[in-house]
Formats: sequence, structure tokens, C-alpha cells
Amino acid sequence: MKVLLVNGSPNEAGCTYVALKEIAGALEADGIESEIFWIGKEPVGGCKHCGKCRELKECVIDDGVNVFLKKAREADGFVFGTPVHFAGAGGNITGFMDRAFFAEMFSGANAFRLKPAAVVVAARRAGTTAAFDQMIKYPAYAEMFIVSSSYWNMVFGAKAEDVAQDAEGLFTMRTLGRNMAYLLKSLNTSEVEPPLKEKKPFTNFIR
Repeated sequence: MKVLLVNGSPNEAGCTYVALKEIAGALEADGIESEIFWIGKEPVGGCKHCGKCRELKECVIDDGVNVFLKKAREADGFVFGTPVHFAGAGGNITGFMDRAFFAEMFSGANAFRLKPAAVVVAARRAGTTAAFDQMIKYPAYAEMFIVSSSYWNMVFGAKAEDVAQDAEGLFTMRTLGRNMAYLLKSLNTSEVEPPLKEKKPFTNFIR
């Protein structure tokens, strides 16, 4: 079993990475393989809403989102990490998540459905709960099992060295990793059939 941990920070080895690395260590100690996928520092455009993903089974913009989607279809669980920018998730990870989840749900590839997922956020001081609320909506919409910890999944520090001293934050990350491993093992041994995937009606507020 393998968990894909997405580093949504433009800083590859910064605060978000430290949090994800702590989770990866807990997963691997429990026998679960992990991989940290960095989305990079180049700008990630948002969804064009062109609908091409329905036929292409990937995003029409051929960049790191499609690289991730190929890996996602083989992964068993996910952790999505972001730094906090102006009390919200970073712009690159927001565009990345929009496109990845749109492409996967509209194409029917089901890389995410019924798989465990968690989100983690890193901030110097404030905005963590707002960014957490923003990020958690993606797996919650995609029928994923949300993995929790002993606190909201956040770490604090202006730089990686600061996060390495956030004892409670790192404890929260390790607990999250162990809980993820437990759920993955439980799902892997279950003989229960997955729930029926019913065709979803799309409506708006006037009909």
C-alpha cells in the first residue's frame, strides 16, 4: 500500500515538507510506502472549464497535474499539504487541486473515490484554520474517507527549522500518519463490497 503526499509549497524543503516528512516517517514505520510529490515552483494555472478532461481522461493542460493523476490512480491514500498565503491555501496548490479533482471526477477515472485522505497546513502565525477548511473540501466532495488526528492538521513556523521545533505539531503529524496506516490496513482486509456508485443529478437552486 502506498500514500501519495502532495507538497503544495513553492519551497520544496520548507515548512510544508517538514510536516509531510513527519507523516511519511510514521507511515513507513507502520509498513506503508509513501512518496512526497512536489508540485514545483512554476505557476500552476487554474481550471479552464473546457470539459476536455471528460474525453482525455486527464487535464487538457499537460503539466504536473497529469503526472500526479497517473500516480494517483495507483495510490491507496493521500495527504495534501499547503502553506498559508493570506489566510488561505497557496495559489499554486489551489489551481492544482481544482484541476486534479475536476479532471478525475469528470473523467470518471475514480482515482480518489473511497480512498483515505487528509490535508495539512503550515503557517508562521495565523490563517491555518481557514486554509484547512478550504483544502478539506476537495476530498470531502470526492467521496474520500477523511483521516483525522489529535488536533487540526497544522504546523507553525516561519521556516523549516522552526517547524522542526513545533513538538505538538509534529506529534499531530505522526498521529495522522498512524491513523492513516490503520485505516488503510482496515480497508485492505475488509470483505465488504463498496457502496453503489449512483449517477449523480446536477441541479441548481432554481430547478
